Amino acid sequence: MVEHFEFAIDRLKTPIGELQIVTDGQGNLRTIDWTEHEERMRLLLDRYYGKGRYTLRPSRDPGGLTRAMRDYFSGNLAIVDTLPVETTGTPFQRSVWRMLRTIPHGTTITYAQLAARIGSPRAIRAAGLANGQNPISIVVPCHRVIGSDGTLTGYGGGLPRKKWLLEHEGAL
Repeated sequence: MVEHFEFAIDRLKTPIGELQIVTDGQGNLRTIDWTEHEERMRLLLDRYYGKGRYTLRPSRDPGGLTRAMRDYFSGNLAIVDTLPVETTGTPFQRSVWRMLRTIPHGTTITYAQLAARIGSPRAIRAAGLANGQNPISIVVPCHRVIGSDGTLTGYGGGLPRKKWLLEHEGAL
């Protein structure tokens, strides 16, 4: 029997655009993305769970996670560290995503540092690609990774949002 996933989806208006928040029945975040990137979000869900093998049901504040994200945008930065996440992906991707969650708000690291922290210092490009495939924006803080020269590079939500998030967290 093919497994079918039931996910809840909610939307949240933020100072930098509207977020889509997708959770599972156990209250874990499965994905967060900007509404103008809904197609990308659905492609990731198709890749990780199988096309036609999941349902997105509109829900208001599933598991309190929409409220938690609202709190983050209101200044409670540490709340994202407490939110439960559940991801699929390769073991390498999951190792990168776990490491991202250890970067404290208000700080940044480089892609080279990210690769070194997962024990693969030569895998800078692979770590960068895994960072870019992160399905849970903000909570798995891929925006805290910057170029080796200190420039803001690569954020799926766009560099202006990355800059805003880093300023909001006190990293810039």
